[in-house]
Amino acid sequence: MTTHNYDVIQDPGSVPIKLWTRGVPLEDEARKQLQNIAKLPFIHRWISVMPDVHLGKGATVGSVVPTIGAVVPAAVGVDIGCGMIAARTTLTASDLPDNLGEVRSAIERAVPHGRTAGRGLRDKGAWQNPPERSIEGWSQLVGDFQRICERHPRLKNTNNLNHLGTLGTGNHFVEVCLDEEQRVWFMLHSGSRGVGNAIGTHFIELAKQEMRRWMINLPDQDLAYLPEGSQHYADYVFAVDWAQRYARMNREIMMGHVVAAVRKVIDKPFEAAAEAVNCHHNYVNREHHYGKDVLVTRKGAVSARAGELGIIPGSMGAKSFIVRGLGNADSFHSCSHGAGRVMSRTEARKRISLDEHVKATAHVECRKDADVVDESPAAYKPIEAVMAAQSDLVEIVHTLRQVVCVKG
Repeated sequence: MTTHNYDVIQDPGSVPIKLWTRGVPLEDEARKQLQNIAKLPFIHRWISVMPDVHLGKGATVGSVVPTIGAVVPAAVGVDIGCGMIAARTTLTASDLPDNLGEVRSAIERAVPHGRTAGRGLRDKGAWQNPPERSIEGWSQLVGDFQRICERHPRLKNTNNLNHLGTLGTGNHFVEVCLDEEQRVWFMLHSGSRGVGNAIGTHFIELAKQEMRRWMINLPDQDLAYLPEGSQHYADYVFAVDWAQRYARMNREIMMGHVVAAVRKVIDKPFEAAAEAVNCHHNYVNREHHYGKDVLVTRKGAVSARAGELGIIPGSMGAKSFIVRGLGNADSFHSCSHGAGRVMSRTEARKRISLDEHVKATAHVECRKDADVVDESPAAYKPIEAVMAAQSDLVEIVHTLRQVVCVKG
């Protein structure tokens, strides 16, 4: 008899939901949200749920949703192409300066991060004069962006070039890490920034308009979909692919700037390309599963085909992992994208004290102020439990611990 590492929810009239959540919490609201998605008529086979699952807007974070004949823009979300990049360097721990504050400051100067909100204020999270790497990257993207804007002019006035090579806010970060052999890694997390957000928001609204026009009743209006064959579907698939290319490029540019910044602080020459990994975890992709060509939407999930390298970061102060996919067909070749939140940002600000945050991040050169307590380790599931729950999805190649963390 075959034993599985997942549990199944099967409601009448819905596709099954396979959950890799043994040993980790699953909130009732997230379960209900998953049950709503499972009622959609175009899901292929089942929905797979990763151990970092938690309530999301529209669709559940940590879900893998394969569809035929339709796409749900809110299931992809508004941070289209959000993901990770990591690069192993030829440095070791002993090459780092005693004062890691210098490394952190150098990275903070090189990569715009955070956001200054308010009319007329200079946004610290955007370029005022984009550097050469960003201009060169944008030259490869601008043609297709103009095509998108011809059909959807409201997307023209967005933060596009001036966000290319910038970090953003929230859970986006740049880190310097050490692996089990004390080798230095650079790792960062970001997506398609302002322009991706605008694309996601625009098409979510168009999908809702379509549902109203066709008088289609949904269990949740955020599950509004675009049917294949419609002009909006074609436009969205083109735009989402573009935003994913933008996100990948955004991470590559930032990594280049991080490497250059650290070179100014550390006298020893070093390379930083060994085992570089660049993977999305909020995206849609054309794939073949169980005899059908499908659109796989991974919202807070990473592709984990057999032998494929991926990144599963922990929270600030926790371990992170470079993993190799095991190609598990039941999960549609997927794994978790991180630890997963156990409390909302608002709840975390109420429940986690600044002292607790300082203590939890004592070994990391990072921000220790009240504005980042919603990113403190206590706001997330324990990464070890998350990894244990998906031992049949990935194998651990490297275990990383942060020594420097830059937050937006």
